[in-house]
Amino acid sequence: MNRTRRGTAAVVLALALPLSASTVVAHAVPSPPLTTAASDGAATVPRLPRPTGPFAVGREIRHLVDEKRRDPWVPTAGARELMVSMYYPARADGSGARAPYLTDDEAEALLESQKLTGVVGVEQVTGTRTNARTGARPIDGRHPLVVLSPGFSLTRGILTGLSEELASRGYVVALLDHAYESFGTSFPGGRTLTCAACDVLDAAPTDEASSQRLAEAAADRAADISFVVDELTRRPTAGRPALRRHAAMIDPKRVGAAGHSLGGNASAHAMTVDRRIRAGVNMDGTFFRPVPATGLDGRPFLMLGTLEGHAPTSKDATWPTTWQRLDGWKRWLTVRDSGHFTFIDLPVLAAQLGMTDPSAPLPGPRSGEITTSYVGAFFDQELRGIHQPLLDGPTEDNPEVTFQNP
Repeated sequence: MNRTRRGTAAVVLALALPLSASTVVAHAVPSPPLTTAASDGAATVPRLPRPTGPFAVGREIRHLVDEKRRDPWVPTAGARELMVSMYYPARADGSGARAPYLTDDEAEALLESQKLTGVVGVEQVTGTRTNARTGARPIDGRHPLVVLSPGFSLTRGILTGLSEELASRGYVVALLDHAYESFGTSFPGGRTLTCAACDVLDAAPTDEASSQRLAEAAADRAADISFVVDELTRRPTAGRPALRRHAAMIDPKRVGAAGHSLGGNASAHAMTVDRRIRAGVNMDGTFFRPVPATGLDGRPFLMLGTLEGHAPTSKDATWPTTWQRLDGWKRWLTVRDSGHFTFIDLPVLAAQLGMTDPSAPLPGPRSGEITTSYVGAFFDQELRGIHQPLLDGPTEDNPEVTFQNP
């Protein structure tokens, strides 16, 4: 097992996957050479795809603290902290300013962790054009809530595209950053918290110990998800007008959870311990914390992953086991030519910078389209009650997607 800090926690902008089998995925994929097209990529500022839903998108940032729990990675830091990007359906009146993609510190940490400092400029990352606007006026009514959790070592910003898509369809989205679990996340007071969790895993003596610690991390994240649902759905106190404003937008009877990699495992475990979460999605994450043999009480679940890593015959045995235990509506979808990071923003942005990963040749735009289409359809069906033919079986428009029925 690679015990270097970068080998365990690295996230490659151009979709290389140097992570160990005992960390975020259940199989090791050699890091491919980073291929950069001979274009003016150094001057390119990428943009996220325009969402397909009927609504404009608003965004606000919240800092939440769970005073009842200590941070599991740095107990001396005190209470568990979360940064939350709240996305919501907004009026198309042009109100608000365009939301930034990442802070300067977050962008610098991303580039440094990938040894891309000087190859990709900080301003290219921070200048990534988003679709959400800060301070945009929300539309009326109450809407389903989806809580999103990123992969281990990843900042929440790399799920911005999916968040914007869901908000444009009429969802309130709470996109989480879990303290000390990313390469760099900006917190209030000028703090940028780095990946102390990566150091803990690097110090694990065996692969089994790493896997056990990640199972505990999935449970910790599930507690984070439940805490956020508490904060956003209960009647807030008079001294918390921001949360009161969000609560007014949310239908507490329609709550879902989804995540990438470890965040997907956390979403499944959150359903295990919190019956308010009615539907869940795991995007290419090993189930370090298993779904119980008794299932999820008939609630629906979507598993969306790579063909190489998460087909029935792949090395990750947790997916076939989970499939057998799921006792509600379920789908197991794999995507041909995809990589572990296909399901987040990175391939979409990397393609615009002229960067490709030969081991995951699925084009960046298709990566984004497949992810938002299938995850959006799942929540439309399960939280809105609108049947989605896309989920019935293979389609000619999506030849890369295989419906697995082991």
